[in-house]
Amino acid sequence: MEIYYLTLFVSAMLSTWWIFKSVHRIAVIKNITDNPDARKLQEYPVPCLGGVAVFFGIVVALLVAGVEFEASKTFTVVCAFTIMLYIGTMDDILSLSPMLRFAVEILVAILLIYGGCGCIDDFHGLWGIHQIPDWIAIPLTIFACVGTINAINLMDGVNGLSSGYCITACIAFGSVAIWSGDIKSASFAVISIGALIPFFCHNVFGDKSRMFIGDGGTLLMGTIMANFIMSVLRSDSPLSFVASSDFGFIPFALAVLAIPIFDTLRVMTSRMMRGTSPFKPDKTHLHHMFFRLHFSHIFTTLTEIMMNIFIFLAWFASWRLGASVDVQLYIVIALAFLATFGFYWYASSSSEKRQGRGWRILTRIGDSTHVRHKRWFKRFTDFLDKGYYENNKD
Repeated sequence: MEIYYLTLFVSAMLSTWWIFKSVHRIAVIKNITDNPDARKLQEYPVPCLGGVAVFFGIVVALLVAGVEFEASKTFTVVCAFTIMLYIGTMDDILSLSPMLRFAVEILVAILLIYGGCGCIDDFHGLWGIHQIPDWIAIPLTIFACVGTINAINLMDGVNGLSSGYCITACIAFGSVAIWSGDIKSASFAVISIGALIPFFCHNVFGDKSRMFIGDGGTLLMGTIMANFIMSVLRSDSPLSFVASSDFGFIPFALAVLAIPIFDTLRVMTSRMMRGTSPFKPDKTHLHHMFFRLHFSHIFTTLTEIMMNIFIFLAWFASWRLGASVDVQLYIVIALAFLATFGFYWYASSSSEKRQGRGWRILTRIGDSTHVRHKRWFKRFTDFLDKGYYENNKD
């Protein structure tokens, strides 16, 4: 199986790498760019069709996978990916209404449920609950899918953040899938990692070759994450046949997605408390706070990913130490709440006063994270930028 997974990984990575330059050129020529404004962090227009390149790599690798997948389920998943890529790309170009996007996300969740991907119909012992009836499971699954898609979409505000986070999430989901013998989910994880790595490199280290993943890409990645959640939490999940009774299925899934989910909850709650729409963009995400603390793009990305990894490791330790499923969930919720609500409140209070030891330490750390002038960074940038059109920096 190692050769099989390696083949999928290389196929996805090389396909994305190969198509990336063409997609970038189309985006530049057609002026499909993300333009600076008061809310965004870039200083000049940047092409935003990265999701198309990632989608291409995923589809090519799925064709290579071929016989290992049940055709009907694979067709359903690819249709869901295609719909989300299309609606997200149209949103990048035309700025669609949030309600239209929301309606499409619900329809895609329904497509996944009835297209053979299953639904979240088992709590796997959480609060003593196991299987739940369809009239609860189906709305719950739709809510979880739409919430996950939007959480991934809303965290995309810093170079490499959404793609880097999804790479680490795929590693977690893929590892559990390999452990449980779920070849389909493991293959999806390996393919997604391979397709995201070339984009991540250009997005973080590129200059002329930099391209944003766009709403098309974030909605695609959110759908991939939602598909993993459905695979883990359905009643006939392959994981349920190998995991011990104290394995927290829901705590595990929540730990993998902790930072984007809880930061989204915090942002939407604060918007509603201010009397504004929860879908109205602003500059109150966790990554905006790190920028106010002088953090660079790359270290903002690394810090948020490391915060999520810490929460995941805390869940893993609680499981291995014999904590009950309920306690595992409470640990994940408490740490995720502290990492998002708690840290944002503390940092926000410090930044408003611009004084105190905590503020000085955090800004000093932030000032030390700017590495674009380093020789190794410039060399990698030069390597990635060969043969690319110059981004419009006027």
